[in-house]
Amino acid sequence: MSELTRVDVIKLIAVANRPLDLRGVNLNRIDLSKLDLRKSNLRGANLSNANLSNANLSNANLSEANLRKANLRGADLCRADLSGANLTGADLKGAELIGADLTDVKGYKQWW
Repeated sequence: MSELTRVDVIKLIAVANRPLDLRGVNLNRIDLSKLDLRKSNLRGANLSNANLSNANLSNANLSEANLRKANLRGADLCRADLSGANLTGADLKGAELIGADLTDVKGYKQWW
């Protein structure tokens, strides 16, 4: 499958009218800034270098996701499952992480 674009994801959100299931999808370098992705399943997705600034990812499953060098500035990650995710080099300035599962997160000490 080819990589999804921002427009593809926006269309999926509009059509699905429910949380998205994007497990394992390659979303490298995609701009998902300001999108409502709460409760979406992004387990194992490749979000390296993605722009997720100000996105709503509350209660999302981001376990084992590759968020290396992702822009998560101002993102809502409250109660998100980030267990085993790679956050090496990710920008989390202003991100909300209340209740997030950070078990075995890689790169955690680089931004804390």
